[in-house]
Amino acid sequence: MGNLSIRGLDAKALAALKRRAVEEDSSVNAVVLRLVEQALGLRPSKPERARHDDLDALAGSWQKQDGANFDAATSGFSKIDADLWK
Repeated sequence: MGNLSIRGLDAKALAALKRRAVEEDSSVNAVVLRLVEQALGLRPSKPERARHDDLDALAGSWQKQDGANFDAATSGFSKIDADLWK
């Protein structure tokens, strides 16, 4: 295993590395190692988490009756068929 010093790293890049390390609960060194290995094709990149916002318009839009209708329609889901669990 070798060591490498990086000279000429600007303040913005260093700040971004430090932020990434905090976000990942990791060290700056571990972040740099991972990024270098990914850039060289030695480690697969993690797929980024997909952000879904297609249901945002529904949040908080139900009235009490909507909730009651939902509960009535799904009430059978909490019943256990004992014959299936023998």
